[in-house]
Amino acid sequence: MARVLITRALPFAALERLHEAGHQVTVHPGPDPLDPPALRALVAATDPDGILCALTEQIDATLLRAAPGLRVVANFAVGTDNIDLAACAARGVAVGNTPDVLTDATADLAFALLLAAARRLAEGERDVRAGAWTTWVPDGWLGADVHGATLAVVGAGRIGEAVARRAAGFDMEVLRVGRRDDLHAALARAAFVSLHVPLTPATHHLIDAAALAACRPGAILVNTARGAVVDQVALAAALTSGHLAAAALDVTDPEPLPPADPLLRAPNLLVVPHIGSATRGARERMAEIAVANVLAGLAGRALPHPVA
Repeated sequence: MARVLITRALPFAALERLHEAGHQVTVHPGPDPLDPPALRALVAATDPDGILCALTEQIDATLLRAAPGLRVVANFAVGTDNIDLAACAARGVAVGNTPDVLTDATADLAFALLLAAARRLAEGERDVRAGAWTTWVPDGWLGADVHGATLAVVGAGRIGEAVARRAAGFDMEVLRVGRRDDLHAALARAAFVSLHVPLTPATHHLIDAAALAACRPGAILVNTARGAVVDQVALAAALTSGHLAAAALDVTDPEPLPPADPLLRAPNLLVVPHIGSATRGARERMAEIAVANVLAGLAGRALPHPVA
């Protein structure tokens, strides 16, 4: 019997497999993530052989020192910027994630955000409820044309390519921007920019003031990657000045944004609560993969979905 710590309560049937395998399972029951000291204290108290964590938990060298028996970490996410992979490798701790199964769900949301920002849906819906819509007017709530427009997909991995496929249905010209491509040149051409890069030291604030200045005037930015890929101070300035027509964000830095954050006062901004993978099917499959990674690691087998 091994000890497994689940850092967030996950209401999915796949977790029963851990109990069925005879493992001792501890679940942090609260709705909110534990702060680092509290998480370290829980890890020290449970001494887990396996941890199933969410992207809200930092698995770093300090936490690893509190878990001498740890053998496997399964991240309930695709991104692994919350895990110190080098520290885990040095300790011989296997790390797995949940790729592929959330690709289409996240791509759907990215394109939904693109359409919502382009056609000013959030603003229109607010105006209907506020009684500001009194009649049809020829110049009311004018948005941007999506059909036939140019879309820059920054980071054309699984999700970026899925977004590109959706853009094909709108006859959009798609610019795929990889690490070796000229980002600023692509930004200058694109009416829409969709971000799909992992958060690494190289991509932290990839979209900074200079990148935003390089954007075509009136462009619309969509971010379903990680919040820190964008310099939010620079983004607020670009929205306030009108250089960007709009931005739609599924991710922010931090999450959630404090109510007084200046970015929330910027015009033409749509923010949703990190729901890229939030479909029942995607999240259930993520739980299945995370549990499979834990069980394999505890059994000394290769993880079915290891982090490269």
